[in-house]
Amino acid sequence: MNEKTRVEDIDRSVYDIRDEEHDAYRMEAGLTPEIIDKLSKEKNDPVWMQQFRLQSLQIYNEMKTPDWGPSLEGLDMEHIATYVRPNSKMQNDWKNVPQDIKDTFERLGIPQAERKSLAGVGAQYDSELVYHNVRREVAEQGVVYTDMESAMKGEYSDMVRKYFMKLVTPRDHKFAALHGAVWSGGSFVYVPKGVQVSIPLQSYFRLNAKGAGQFEHTLIIVDEGASLHFIEGCSAPKYNVANLHAGCVELYVKKGAKLRYSTIENWSKNMYNLNTKRALVEEDGVIEWVSGSFGSHVGCLYPMSVLKGDNSKMEFTGVTFAGAGQNLDTGAKVVHIGRNTSSYMNTRSISKSGGISTFRSSVVVQKGAKHAKSSVSCQSLMLDSESRSDTVPAMDIRTKDAAVGHEAKIGSISNEAVFYLMSRGMSEEDARALIVSGFADNVSKELPLEYAVEMNNLIRLEMKGSIG
Repeated sequence: MNEKTRVEDIDRSVYDIRDEEHDAYRMEAGLTPEIIDKLSKEKNDPVWMQQFRLQSLQIYNEMKTPDWGPSLEGLDMEHIATYVRPNSKMQNDWKNVPQDIKDTFERLGIPQAERKSLAGVGAQYDSELVYHNVRREVAEQGVVYTDMESAMKGEYSDMVRKYFMKLVTPRDHKFAALHGAVWSGGSFVYVPKGVQVSIPLQSYFRLNAKGAGQFEHTLIIVDEGASLHFIEGCSAPKYNVANLHAGCVELYVKKGAKLRYSTIENWSKNMYNLNTKRALVEEDGVIEWVSGSFGSHVGCLYPMSVLKGDNSKMEFTGVTFAGAGQNLDTGAKVVHIGRNTSSYMNTRSISKSGGISTFRSSVVVQKGAKHAKSSVSCQSLMLDSESRSDTVPAMDIRTKDAAVGHEAKIGSISNEAVFYLMSRGMSEEDARALIVSGFADNVSKELPLEYAVEMNNLIRLEMKGSIG
């Protein structure tokens, strides 16, 4: 049996397996006040959320599509169903999840990962969570980990209303407004003061429906002196029509707290991934981003950190792999407000088979951010002459008392390195795959073991066919 070597022949393993659609309810495509009102009633929203959705829709209609970055010409909201409810209510016992949905997540390894190394898991299928659970010992620490709808309607309703879309507002950009109008699903996390969550929490988002959108909202509050590692995983099968992901992540890191937010994005190559993520960091707080972007037809991902408090810190570590038919526009933004703040961005981008990878960095140092330090390092690897890689740095420094640096390198795989590995018995394909995996090592080593393995497998899969 001959091994497939052409990119167009690649089977993305378990990720591209399509399940038959057995939706309990699917909203008609399009965006109108009537559709938003119907969605709100479907979800039994409180009055304030009903009003918030309609206001967000109005803002969406008033705002223009961004005129920079990758083209969004192929995305038509008139053909996107904004809400698809699966044939299951949320369960806290895996045995009660419907078998077809359970089979999907079993293939993706979610229950296995939970049993081995996770403190809690939320699994979303299309527009709703189908499973949510947290270990007893973590819950006994006072950690709250639940779905957004339950948090919004239950005993944490006041906290949700206080923080929901206050950090990312509907007026930030057109797709933030869209999110405010049609959001559904997602997770709410609260870590009490001083609590150290020693093992990660995870949410996994699976979009199975064809021609649909997914708009989950994640709200995490890590209180004073507490710490948490949160992992986000995403995937979808490939269709011949556009799908959309426009989630929103709001992270509040209080005084002396620490939060690591890790993401592996493995969307299918018909997906428009327009996610918005933002963190607000108080005095002595730390936010760490670890990001792997591998899927989607078009991606626009720029996690933002606001270093409000004195001595607050941000680190961003990311890798992007753009293959055939992909235009991945990624990066990070940091705003220094407090004194003695520091930020560090370290990224790797890889492009092949005509893929386009763009890294954008934005560093803003406000007038009062004395002794701020910021360093940006971006390295790009192009695997052929058809591909493209760009870096677009932006710096807005409003005080003389700051140290800011930027470094960018763009290159290709060394023929000498390939020859050396081949002289040691490796095939050319394996040699190139090893070099690329080493190039991305700074991200994989930051992930828990099973996710690092997944990322390296994805890179190896993409490398099949890289030599023609």
